[in-house]
Amino acid sequence: QVQLVESGGGLVQAGGSLRLSCAASGRTFSRYAMGWFRQAPGKEREFVAASSWSGDRTYYSDSVKGRFTISRDNAKNTVYLQMNSLKPEDTAVYYCAQGVVRTVEPTMSARYWGQGTQVTVSS
Repeated sequence: QVQLVESGGGLVQAGGSLRLSCAASGRTFSRYAMGWFRQAPGKEREFVAASSWSGDRTYYSDSVKGRFTISRDNAKNTVYLQMNSLKPEDTAVYYCAQGVVRTVEPTMSARYWGQGTQVTVSS
């Protein structure tokens, strides 16, 4: 079993920044990719960003490219999502995921999910 626990969500004004963290425990499978999805009310869950286990390859959705940065610290079994220039449209529950990157879309085939952390951006 792998457990993923997100933290760092909260309320922020438009233009502000937040950094999300995801800590993995159990059988962490550190060489698998890690990433983030989000789901806004009334919308489907969408891919946000992913990182290879070494961090040398990263992938982003068009909606966050240039504003969000994914990174990971394998010694701490933790992946981060630095979110800058936040917009009200970024309001969603953000979920951490571990699995395999599908590079064409890009997206992930996730095996494990975190419980989610709420991010709310006010105008």
